[in-house]
Amino acid sequence: MTQQERPDYHPPAKADRQRIGRAVRPKQASTLIIVRRDRAEPEVLMGRRSAGHKFLPGKFVFPGGKVDRGDLYARPHAGLRPEVESRLTTTCTPNQARALGMAAIRETFEETGLLIGRKDAPPVRSREQVWTDFCSYGVTPSLDIMDYIGRAVTPSFQPKRFDARFFMVEAEHIHGDLHDTSNASGELLEIHWLPVSEAKKLELQGITLLMLDEVQKRLTLPTARATELPIPFYYFKGKSRLRDDH
Repeated sequence: MTQQERPDYHPPAKADRQRIGRAVRPKQASTLIIVRRDRAEPEVLMGRRSAGHKFLPGKFVFPGGKVDRGDLYARPHAGLRPEVESRLTTTCTPNQARALGMAAIRETFEETGLLIGRKDAPPVRSREQVWTDFCSYGVTPSLDIMDYIGRAVTPSFQPKRFDARFFMVEAEHIHGDLHDTSNASGELLEIHWLPVSEAKKLELQGITLLMLDEVQKRLTLPTARATELPIPFYYFKGKSRLRDDH
């Protein structure tokens, strides 16, 4: 039995972790990149984080956030496609993979007010108010419409860390007005649809720019070939960003 498995083990307090130099354990998180193709150039949905945020203040980001406990128990209308699940489950369990997908849809709903899923399907069975609110619009989250395109872990020298999976979905799966963000939580400001080439000129975190590159790559290929592309995994060794492909 390791020290961490002992029932009397308690992780060090934050101050103690900083004193002894231990990295903060990253939280599981999901990001959803929504692409629309009804314009001259494909566009993605992005918003600016407020200057008051401790994580990425003022940066333009895709909707997303950490996985909540409720995401583990909420059941979508349809699960991840087998080829998507098989790639995700090289690093997590099937239940965790489903929770990552659900978190991406939930966070998008909370941060933008947009509903992604299927109409006229049975509502999610969950005690979480957010899913009750989501399904009250006649839409049920569905994971079979999502593609998995990347993973990134925040460097160990950061005080807030996330192990984030990046999903991509077509805007045709949004139900309602694509520009109606009136129900957004306010966590993201200046929510806009932007051509990918213009989005890359914004004030971005490095990983966001790298994922925009992945989106561009996939948009130039037929769907069958795009889904066969390797999944990049970005992580840090010291202060150097490394990439492995899965």
